[in-house]
Amino acid sequence: MSVVEHTAPTRRRAGLLTTGLALVAGLAVLCLGSLLIGAGEVGPLASLATLLGSQGASDEARFVIGALRGPRTLVGLAVGAALGIAGALLQAVARNPLAEPGLLGVSAGSAFAVAIALVLGASAATLRVPVAQLGALGGCLCVLAASRLGGVGNDPVRLVLAGAVLSGLLGALTSLLLLADQRAADEIRFWIVGSLAGRRLADLQAILPSLAIAGLLTLAIGRPLAALALGERVAVGLGHHPRVVRLLAIGVVALLVGAATAVAGPIAFVGLVVPFAARALTGPDIRRTLWLAVPLGPIVVIAADIVSRLVVAPSELPLGVITALIGAPVLIAVVRARRLPTL
Repeated sequence: MSVVEHTAPTRRRAGLLTTGLALVAGLAVLCLGSLLIGAGEVGPLASLATLLGSQGASDEARFVIGALRGPRTLVGLAVGAALGIAGALLQAVARNPLAEPGLLGVSAGSAFAVAIALVLGASAATLRVPVAQLGALGGCLCVLAASRLGGVGNDPVRLVLAGAVLSGLLGALTSLLLLADQRAADEIRFWIVGSLAGRRLADLQAILPSLAIAGLLTLAIGRPLAALALGERVAVGLGHHPRVVRLLAIGVVALLVGAATAVAGPIAFVGLVVPFAARALTGPDIRRTLWLAVPLGPIVVIAADIVSRLVVAPSELPLGVITALIGAPVLIAVVRARRLPTL
């Protein structure tokens, strides 16, 4: 092996490490901003004094940081990482750069399943996570089936249109369920638009087991997915089983999207923006994309959450509105990059 051939992988790893460290540093700054900035009366200076342990900090500031902004930031970290990784996996399985949980109905499946559970009288605190994950699994299976239909899976626009139909249908059914049960409507109205406001540490603890299992499975299927990107014959020749790999990836997506939707509601476009940015930074290798999705996902979610607090202060915009404003230009850029014909 020549010196150039030997140093090229080393340079790529060094570049990935440098990019990852820069993203982690940026994420740390955003987390600090999330703790300092809010729509209420506790401003950045009072929040900073509380974080530094100042004796003059008010009880209100301590409550806001410890009970509101702190848990909200931690939940944002978990939700962002989950949606970023889920988007990268779904795009790898569907072999489509527009495959995204919010666009293709996976998040809508979670929301619909939770709405059914609430209407039937289930406790959202105890059953919301597994029910949302079952709904996400149903949405994933619909996406996988659509991607196998002739002419749909190979055309990003058709796949997105199929996902939009599924999302619209599930959204309409969810609205009908909420209209039929006023108690459920009151409980789910704010949650269903996507938000981190009012989230508690108990919500984060409820999804941590799912995130841990999904993380381990993602580490296990990273190499097989990279081989699968070269073609099924190549993957089989390397000793992998494409069908098993796809099913495992779909299971991981269901765990991640279900957990994120259960705790923060359906948040669209994060799973589109994060893989798009990761590939722009490090290339098409799915393993590198997955690694960069871990800090990039929280960066997108927490930045959008900070903006949601400031735009209409002292009120707040739903987080899903901000992520949609971020994701729509990315969606247009991806479609234009594919050089699709106009209708």
